[in-house]
Amino acid sequence: MREINPRETTRAYAFEMWMQAPNPMVTFFKTLDVSRLVKISRERRLKFNMLMCYCIGRAASQVKEFYLLPVGDKLMQYDTIAVNTIVANSAGEVSSCDLPFNEDLGQFGSDYLRFTQQVAESCTDHDLSTESMVIGTSALAQYEIDGAVGMYSGVFNNPFMIWGKYKRGLFKTTLSVSFQFHHTQMDGGHAAKFLDRLQREIDGVKI
Repeated sequence: MREINPRETTRAYAFEMWMQAPNPMVTFFKTLDVSRLVKISRERRLKFNMLMCYCIGRAASQVKEFYLLPVGDKLMQYDTIAVNTIVANSAGEVSSCDLPFNEDLGQFGSDYLRFTQQVAESCTDHDLSTESMVIGTSALAQYEIDGAVGMYSGVFNNPFMIWGKYKRGLFKTTLSVSFQFHHTQMDGGHAAKFLDRLQREIDGVKI
């Protein structure tokens, strides 16, 4: 990552407006049709959470604002994106695991299994925050929730997604997600575009 001058970017106005705001975070809620991911997960014996993380990475990689992030009082630019997942570890607690995004689903899936197993066994976080712009995720897959608003700590400004258990319907399977983002990083239009892209990535994911 490298520091850039906000005044030389399209985020200049947002930087001035939102960097000192008491709570600069915005949360969107959306219901996604995840029927295709559930089908692929069953037929190919792939983890649903891995497929979600892959689609999130693909959608985010097409929105240039995801490569920027306010860190402290600076605006940083990244060349790569990673997706974070929370892992149940061998101590009965949870650890954090950053997964480098790769366009190749096979490679991403391999990295997912390798790094999450490593984190689960070692109880040590796998952190890529100095190398990549990390999108946080938290999957509460055993619970039916309609959404969640993340707490703004003033330390981590990364975008964050939360979802619970998907819901099976007569014709489709849906998943309610929340997406929290720092207003300096992106506007509502960028966030909405990302969520629309995420749905398209889910519908079109290729194995």
